[in-house]
Amino acid sequence: MFSLPNIAEYFLISLAMAALCCLCTFKLLGGLQQLGYDGKKYAGWLTKKGNMAWSRLALLGFLAALSSAVLAVCFAFTGKAAAYISLVPFPLFFGLYFYADKRALKVPLVPTNRVKHIYLAEYVLFLLAGAAIVLAVNAAAHYSGIGIVRDLRYVPLALLPVLLPLLVRAANFFDSLYENPKNARYVAKAKQKLAESKAVRIGITGSFAKTSVKNILAAMLSEKHTVLATPASYNTPLGIAKFINGTDLDGCEYFIAEMGARHVGDIEELCKLVEPDHCILTGICGQHLETFLSLENVKCAKGEILTGTKEGGFAVFGEDENVRSLAENCEGLVKVFAGEGGEVCAKNVRTSPDGIDFDLMFGILREKAHCKLLGAHNARNIAAAAAMAWKLGATREDIVAAIGKLEFVPHRLQKLDGEGVTILDDSYNSNIEGAKAAIDVLCDFGGTKFVVTPGLVEMGILEESANAALGEKLVAADRVILVGATLAGELKNGYLKAGGEKEKLTLVPTLDKAKEILAAELKTGDTVLFLNDLPDIY
Repeated sequence: MFSLPNIAEYFLISLAMAALCCLCTFKLLGGLQQLGYDGKKYAGWLTKKGNMAWSRLALLGFLAALSSAVLAVCFAFTGKAAAYISLVPFPLFFGLYFYADKRALKVPLVPTNRVKHIYLAEYVLFLLAGAAIVLAVNAAAHYSGIGIVRDLRYVPLALLPVLLPLLVRAANFFDSLYENPKNARYVAKAKQKLAESKAVRIGITGSFAKTSVKNILAAMLSEKHTVLATPASYNTPLGIAKFINGTDLDGCEYFIAEMGARHVGDIEELCKLVEPDHCILTGICGQHLETFLSLENVKCAKGEILTGTKEGGFAVFGEDENVRSLAENCEGLVKVFAGEGGEVCAKNVRTSPDGIDFDLMFGILREKAHCKLLGAHNARNIAAAAAMAWKLGATREDIVAAIGKLEFVPHRLQKLDGEGVTILDDSYNSNIEGAKAAIDVLCDFGGTKFVVTPGLVEMGILEESANAALGEKLVAADRVILVGATLAGELKNGYLKAGGEKEKLTLVPTLDKAKEILAAELKTGDTVLFLNDLPDIY
């Protein structure tokens, strides 16, 4: 059993099986990456209702085992060769699984160094698991002396697919022992670099509108100053640190950081990195209740920016009542209210397919403003940004000039021309407030109005009621296409309860299927709203 040729056989088979197993973890690693390599979130995702990862891997193992056993029995007449012939189904089935998994990923797996490290760690774990099975089955075959046991000895390798999710988590754990200290040093380096710059630092947080307000404020201050703002949704410690460490801060007068949170303490951690001189609170709703658990926890987390901002700085509070309630206990900062009843607000807001027109009030002073951004909610976002810019010394004329130059933010209620069809792309990270606003915008457009949506996620205990409310709002559309099975039930129930016509509602499994329907039904002059596009972790 332990002759040199046999040991070489065991080793080669274990190496090959470990490589095949790595292929089958493509989607698992994609989900892990989208979850920020958080082991607990990964475990929750695996056991979440509707996640078929384990079931599909079990089916893979069953099919491989069945095929392997059939081949072993059919070729038993070949003697020792039967066991090797029984291995043929493994590369075939595992290869097909990899192909299907790779195509199923909506958000491509980014081959970062961390992913490569996890691949290496999981390969070692798969190698050890495979070697354990190979040694066990060969020992059983050797000591039993039974021919059928000898022929079928490699069939148990089909157990490996069922172990993959657990071994991926284990690989991530071992990798984190190296990554976490390295990341801490990386963030500390960014903190030191930012502290040495002369830039005035502004932190922006809230459940919604963070990115929009950040971009608007950057445009306003850029009329006369050098401004740097964190790109896209770089709103985590590592994201902000990556931007700081990779950017030349020399000459930067204002640094604007978007701050995201999923747990109490996240904003506090970001404030320790950025050390903001001023801050903006945009609005608070039930977004991310899946991790926050309650609205009070959301308010507590977002309110951390008030204690994390330097004493004497400006704190701008948006129109949202949850945000304004935090102002009651805000001490050491100069409180500035934007929106209705505030120092800076938008009045006489008029929406159209061409954008918004409104009067921007600076106390009793009035400025006419127009921008191509869509929806009355963007007038409120502009007011919040204008309040901060004004307090920092920007003139009303510069603020209004910047408003007129504002461009759409990709995937955030972005208007696109689709060969005679208007496309409203609001596919990025929709929340209940933003979703309602997007449907209101859709109503400003002509032609047949289509909505394509999978619903809203990360709402925790409010997820069902929030999606039912969204379903009721969808009645305003002429045609509704619901994508996926995750939230379709609540959306459908809300839609029908509000009087929506069943004939105008279609459920499809994927976004590609929705696009096929659109290609067949859309006409020149129609408008389609893409509302939220869930990544693979949902």
